[in-house]
Amino acid sequence: MFCLVMSLYIRFVSFSAAYPGPGRGGNSLTVLVDLSAASRRVDRRFLSVTIDASLAADEKFMYLLGSPKIRTLARALTPAFLRFGGTRQDFMVFTPQRLHQGSGFTAGDRIKNFSGVKTSCLPLRLEQRLMNEWTKQQVILMKENLQKKYRRVKFTEYTVDLLHSFTNCSGLDLIFGLNALLRTADNSWNSSNARSLLQYCESRQYRMSWELGNEPNSYEKKAGIRVDGCQLGQDFTRLRKMMSEFKVYKNATLYGPDISQPRDHRTDILEGFLQSGAEAVDACTWHHYYVNGRDTSLEDFLDPEILDSLAVKTTEILEKVKLVSPGKPVWLGETSSAYGGGAVGLSDTFAAGFMWLDKLGLAARVGLDVVMRQVLIGAGSYHLVDNNLDPLPDYWLSLLYKRLVGLEVLKIKLIPDFAGTKHVRLYLHCANKTSYRTGAVTLMSLNLSKRPARISLPAFLTGSTVEAFLLESDQPGEEGLYSRSVKLNGELLKMVDDETLPDLKGSRLPPGEYLHLPAYSLAFFVLTDARAAGCV
Repeated sequence: MFCLVMSLYIRFVSFSAAYPGPGRGGNSLTVLVDLSAASRRVDRRFLSVTIDASLAADEKFMYLLGSPKIRTLARALTPAFLRFGGTRQDFMVFTPQRLHQGSGFTAGDRIKNFSGVKTSCLPLRLEQRLMNEWTKQQVILMKENLQKKYRRVKFTEYTVDLLHSFTNCSGLDLIFGLNALLRTADNSWNSSNARSLLQYCESRQYRMSWELGNEPNSYEKKAGIRVDGCQLGQDFTRLRKMMSEFKVYKNATLYGPDISQPRDHRTDILEGFLQSGAEAVDACTWHHYYVNGRDTSLEDFLDPEILDSLAVKTTEILEKVKLVSPGKPVWLGETSSAYGGGAVGLSDTFAAGFMWLDKLGLAARVGLDVVMRQVLIGAGSYHLVDNNLDPLPDYWLSLLYKRLVGLEVLKIKLIPDFAGTKHVRLYLHCANKTSYRTGAVTLMSLNLSKRPARISLPAFLTGSTVEAFLLESDQPGEEGLYSRSVKLNGELLKMVDDETLPDLKGSRLPPGEYLHLPAYSLAFFVLTDARAAGCV
């Protein structure tokens, strides 16, 4: 029940550049928020990231993980999981060899002492060479995706070493995706290659978690193999038993089945998996994308109904998991804006931030515990860094989320909308307790409209200091939505150097001032003196 005394009244008024003031032709929206108790709490690694297994399709590109720049960017997103997986994980075979042959690198190029922080940095000349070659490699990978023809890839211990070094140096928790398309004559999972990999990892004392397979609902399309949910659950149970035979991994975590969002037989796979394999996994994972990257549009990225579709799919998954395995955490094990590698010219631009911030807010509210963003680095258009390893708008948005937003979700209730108000979306959490005093709250705000909005606070909060973090494109109007740069409170965001991020300073607003949301903007408003009982 919402507490009327401690509710937050927010009035949104759309207005033109010559706004005449509230009450004259504006659209109003009332929002009530219960600050007395948190409705739920997410995992401390709620916002997590992935590295697509396509990076290892040619193993030399794994050396990009030794870049000081990418390590700096990854470290700033902790605490978080780093999932290594995707379509190509089911075409990768572990083939150990201590002599790295056929990669085009000389002995002098090798990065030694993988577990060290200082000695594993990638030399600048090698980084530049790899980035140039990676641009060409992505064209090859995307062509394979379109043709749905995937070649078997052999990877060596160097892929594992570099992944572990990267996560160890960055402070990320590694989840490694195993190949589930290695099958026996009776169509059960052939675990021999995974056993070899676990043996190597245990010999190096590598601490990590595991997954088995990626989107099993598409195995038939990708490889001509159909695996039903019951068999999939048995495969996971077999993996769990095998993990128990290793001292390092007997208590390690296992996640799956990483199905695509519910549709047709995908639901059947999840139901069968839960019946036979729910006890084997520590969290049930599924994948979500809003649209097809090949035929989407800017309008889709700003459509409230498309954004709301996440809640419908999530509810369906949660109900099925709760029915069979009550209390089992449910995660988005892979997610972004558009499937098929993302939408060219959209998924790596400022426009993608609306889908990303809304997904973070909505996912936490409806019951998901972890959201893994596809992709930190890898092929496609939905990455967080560009081909020069420079941060894209969604990286900066993710970084601000990490610094400003806490784990506790606060209830928010919107009184029935009037025309146009669906384009303003709000989510409320306790503020990050490492950044702000106990009781502070963070209001996440999105304005999907070309018309600005204004927020007014109730009397009991007008004395609170507000720190505003306003994100806008570096270019005005609708054209700015296609930009790959972003401004924070009017200042362009960019790295100071390869190992230094800029100060992300909020703009302190005087008590009692309105909160303004410009057209096509994203914002975090931290009410530092809210004294929310639910945030104690």
